[in-house]
Amino acid sequence: MRTPTERKTPSDFGILFEPSEALEPILAKPVRDALTEWLTEVWSEDELRAVGIGARRRAIFDGPPGVGKTTLAHHLAARLGLPMLAVRPERVISKWIGETGWNLGTLFDLASDEDNPIVLFLDELDALSPQRRKSETSAGDEKNAEINTLLQRIEQYKGFLIAATNFADQIDQAIWRRFDIHITIDLPGQREREHILSRYLAPYGLPPRSLTAMAEAIETASPALIRALCEGLKRQIIIGPKLNSDMRREAVVSRIVTTVHPHASAGKPRLWSRGSDDPAIRAMPWPMPLAIDVPTMSVTEPASQSATVTPIRREADLR
Repeated sequence: MRTPTERKTPSDFGILFEPSEALEPILAKPVRDALTEWLTEVWSEDELRAVGIGARRRAIFDGPPGVGKTTLAHHLAARLGLPMLAVRPERVISKWIGETGWNLGTLFDLASDEDNPIVLFLDELDALSPQRRKSETSAGDEKNAEINTLLQRIEQYKGFLIAATNFADQIDQAIWRRFDIHITIDLPGQREREHILSRYLAPYGLPPRSLTAMAEAIETASPALIRALCEGLKRQIIIGPKLNSDMRREAVVSRIVTTVHPHASAGKPRLWSRGSDDPAIRAMPWPMPLAIDVPTMSVTEPASQSATVTPIRREADLR
């Protein structure tokens, strides 16, 4: 077990993300509205204190893998002008008795440094705080003690704390209640998928009808899977000719869906079932045009107010 005399840094427990590295998240309107409300709260803290309440500082995001929970947390930290420490459970959890609790205490002490404020992001919170159960073993007692330590440190922490989980039902109930905001991030809908495709296909682009068809073909795909698909297309466009590969549209798509596919538990979007025979592929212009050469309507114009997908507004936009 390590001793308290060993000097630790935030990077010993995870990855530090700077505000300048953040991406704008593509969000459905209900999620965007909830997060905009939270940011407005934070920027109105003095006025809230005047009426006897404070701005909420702890949020938890739950949802399936690959929906962008880390990206969203990083963006929120950037809007607050703070770096974000994405804590990795394997850097906190130890096999040695007492060391996990010590690591948690050290982590929160480092995050509480007023001279170097950060947003603390607890990724895979379920790994750090599984449901406590009555235990008759020393290992079970130790795990319950670790959760108690985490509970106490969360209560004492005055900074911004965001957590994420793919398994909300596995988190200890007392830990869950300590978070003021609970937001479920679902898989992207049709409009969000169109925007994600547009972002990650750049500098290439698809005409509106083809973009709509492709977004329909990848229904149930996570943002991470959509990104992998788009990057696969761009990679094939550059690397394929160097390898003398078959560069016909159908051959390119077949190679991509063979090497990039969803986890077995997630189910297959239509494109991964039909492959190059999918109607969206037959409708896709090839060679793929650059976005600046795509004619007529901009693919980022919302179809209706209810379908609008826009970035979270910045503080200056709300004043």
